[in-house]
Amino acid sequence: MLVAYKIQNKPAVHQRAMRLMGNRFEISVVCNDAEIAQQHIEAAVAEIQRVERLLTTFSDDSQTNLINQNAGIAPVKVDREVFDLIARSIRISDLTQGAFDITYGSIDKSLWNFDTNMTSLPDEETARRAVKLINYKNIVLDEVNATVYLRKKGMRIGFGGIGKGYAAERAKLTLKLRGVDSGIVNASGDLTCWGLQPDATKWTVGIVNPDLKHEIFSYLQISDMAIATSGSYEKFAVINGKKHGHTINPRTGLPVTGIKSVTIITTNAEVADAMATPVTIMGIKAGLDMINQMKNIEAVIIDDNNNLYTSNNINFK
Repeated sequence: MLVAYKIQNKPAVHQRAMRLMGNRFEISVVCNDAEIAQQHIEAAVAEIQRVERLLTTFSDDSQTNLINQNAGIAPVKVDREVFDLIARSIRISDLTQGAFDITYGSIDKSLWNFDTNMTSLPDEETARRAVKLINYKNIVLDEVNATVYLRKKGMRIGFGGIGKGYAAERAKLTLKLRGVDSGIVNASGDLTCWGLQPDATKWTVGIVNPDLKHEIFSYLQISDMAIATSGSYEKFAVINGKKHGHTINPRTGLPVTGIKSVTIITTNAEVADAMATPVTIMGIKAGLDMINQMKNIEAVIIDDNNNLYTSNNINFK
């Protein structure tokens, strides 16, 4: 009697890149079957799109915009998932002494539009007025009813500093629940990976050269880790020959200077995403002091003069 066996292909990395949440996402899975791999990736994409619908500020009926529309008026009931993300954001704000603040959405985009049309920075007084509504302590959470209330009219929250990392973690969880033992979700530089490559080695990821964004200045071999980089190479304006990065200090309302890029290495993409910007705002000494007091998190900083600074336990390859 003849018995037919399906021949299993060898494990391989299957990838797909697409635009989600206004950014380039690349999803990679290790799988024996190309068709099944694409089904896994489709499920991850659907999860990212679901998160985007909750968090986007580009849709009037998103939960984020409902909160913003009712600022100074009334609390808004939200999904527990959104409530918990806001609660975690507030804890990070406390940890970073306000350097991370999801109420940055109050910033007037007409003053900080980092494109080729931006020819001047606002004066210091105008900048200070524009950030007066940025204060995470004016977010009121009702744990029992899962409501969110912004105390002052004109306040706005936004998840630009944490949303991509959160979406990457949700996509990873979706894939792991589907039995994908190894893969990468790269959310435009906010990257989370797990498992090993088909040859049983760790994943190799590169840290971008902040002066040449298509070049890598250092590589790391990692597994079950997350990396996020915030840098002036992503979005900036050149005014009177000087480059101004898009990271705004919520205290002064003006672009941060002195640091070209911050890379955070930790176990969770949401945390990595959220911590990269505040380290940039806090500066080299204060930022590294904070990171060195935390467990399972490291930082790499490049300043405007191309000097490299790292937290205590960094191991470059």
